[in-house]
Amino acid sequence: MKSMGNTKFKESEDVITELEHNCVLIMWNDDYNTFDWVINTLIEICGHHEEQAEQCALIIHSCGKYAVKHGDFDTLKIMAESINERGINATVETLA
Repeated sequence: MKSMGNTKFKESEDVITELEHNCVLIMWNDDYNTFDWVINTLIEICGHHEEQAEQCALIIHSCGKYAVKHGDFDTLKIMAESINERGINATVETLA
Protein backbone atom coordinates (compact mmCIF):
# COMPACT_ATOMS: atom_id res chain seq x y z
CA MET A 1 0.00 0.00 0.00
CA LYS A 2 1.12 3.50 -0.78
CA SER A 3 0.59 6.20 1.79
CA MET A 4 -0.15 9.81 0.91
CA GLY A 5 -0.68 11.81 4.08
CA ASN A 6 -3.40 10.06 6.05
CA THR A 7 -4.80 8.25 2.98
CA LYS A 8 -3.57 4.80 1.99
CA PHE A 9 -3.91 3.43 -1.54
CA LYS A 10 -3.75 -0.22 -2.45
CA GLU A 11 -2.01 -0.96 -5.72
CA SER A 12 -3.82 -3.56 -7.76
CA GLU A 13 -3.06 -5.66 -10.80
CA ASP A 14 -6.71 -6.63 -11.28
CA VAL A 15 -7.16 -4.19 -14.18
CA ILE A 16 -4.20 -5.64 -16.05
CA THR A 17 -5.46 -9.18 -15.47
CA GLU A 18 -8.92 -8.28 -16.73
CA LEU A 19 -7.52 -6.72 -19.88
CA GLU A 20 -5.34 -9.74 -20.58
CA HIS A 21 -8.23 -12.19 -20.13
CA ASN A 22 -11.04 -10.30 -21.80
CA CYS A 23 -11.94 -12.90 -24.42
CA VAL A 24 -13.79 -16.21 -24.49
CA LEU A 25 -13.45 -19.24 -26.72
CA ILE A 26 -16.91 -20.31 -27.90
CA MET A 27 -17.57 -23.82 -29.18
CA TRP A 28 -20.72 -24.34 -31.23
CA ASN A 29 -23.00 -27.36 -31.45
CA ASP A 30 -23.51 -29.22 -34.71
CA ASP A 31 -25.10 -32.44 -35.93
CA TYR A 32 -21.86 -34.02 -37.13
CA ASN A 33 -19.32 -34.33 -34.32
CA THR A 34 -19.65 -36.96 -31.60
CA PHE A 35 -19.53 -36.27 -27.89
CA ASP A 36 -16.29 -38.25 -27.66
CA TRP A 37 -14.65 -36.15 -30.38
CA VAL A 38 -15.69 -32.89 -28.70
CA ILE A 39 -14.58 -34.14 -25.27
CA ASN A 40 -11.19 -35.28 -26.60
CA THR A 41 -10.77 -31.92 -28.34
CA LEU A 42 -11.48 -30.02 -25.12
CA ILE A 43 -8.98 -32.17 -23.24
CA GLU A 44 -6.22 -32.01 -25.86
CA ILE A 45 -6.53 -28.40 -27.02
CA CYS A 46 -8.05 -26.54 -24.07
CA GLY A 47 -6.40 -28.55 -21.30
CA HIS A 48 -9.70 -29.50 -19.65
CA HIS A 49 -9.98 -32.42 -17.26
CA GLU A 50 -12.24 -35.23 -18.45
CA GLU A 51 -15.16 -34.30 -16.20
CA GLN A 52 -14.93 -30.63 -17.16
CA ALA A 53 -14.81 -31.55 -20.86
CA GLU A 54 -17.87 -33.80 -20.49
CA GLN A 55 -19.82 -31.03 -18.77
CA CYS A 56 -18.86 -28.52 -21.47
CA ALA A 57 -19.92 -30.95 -24.21
CA LEU A 58 -23.33 -31.40 -22.60
CA ILE A 59 -23.81 -27.64 -22.29
CA ILE A 60 -22.73 -27.10 -25.91
CA HIS A 61 -25.20 -29.76 -27.02
CA SER A 62 -28.15 -28.45 -25.00
CA CYS A 63 -27.55 -24.69 -25.38
CA GLY A 64 -26.08 -24.61 -28.89
CA LYS A 65 -22.83 -22.98 -27.79
CA TYR A 66 -20.68 -22.46 -24.72
CA ALA A 67 -17.71 -20.38 -23.62
CA VAL A 68 -15.27 -23.19 -22.88
CA LYS A 69 -12.22 -21.04 -22.06
CA HIS A 70 -11.40 -17.49 -20.95
CA GLY A 71 -8.13 -15.82 -21.82
CA ASP A 72 -6.29 -13.40 -24.05
CA PHE A 73 -7.16 -13.10 -27.74
CA ASP A 74 -3.89 -14.46 -29.14
CA THR A 75 -3.96 -17.65 -27.06
CA LEU A 76 -7.63 -18.33 -27.71
CA LYS A 77 -7.28 -17.61 -31.44
CA ILE A 78 -4.68 -20.38 -31.74
CA MET A 79 -6.99 -22.78 -29.85
CA ALA A 80 -9.97 -21.83 -32.05
CA GLU A 81 -7.95 -22.50 -35.20
CA SER A 82 -6.91 -25.92 -33.88
CA ILE A 83 -10.51 -26.77 -32.98
CA ASN A 84 -11.74 -25.60 -36.41
CA GLU A 85 -9.11 -27.84 -38.06
CA ARG A 86 -10.80 -30.78 -36.29
CA GLY A 87 -14.12 -29.88 -37.92
CA ILE A 88 -15.70 -28.28 -34.87
CA ASN A 89 -16.87 -24.68 -35.12
CA ALA A 90 -15.13 -22.39 -32.61
CA THR A 91 -14.89 -18.62 -32.39
CA VAL A 92 -13.25 -16.06 -30.14
CA GLU A 93 -15.35 -13.25 -28.74
CA THR A 94 -14.34 -10.20 -26.74
CA LEU A 95 -16.17 -9.58 -23.49
CA ALA A 96 -17.77 -6.19 -23.05
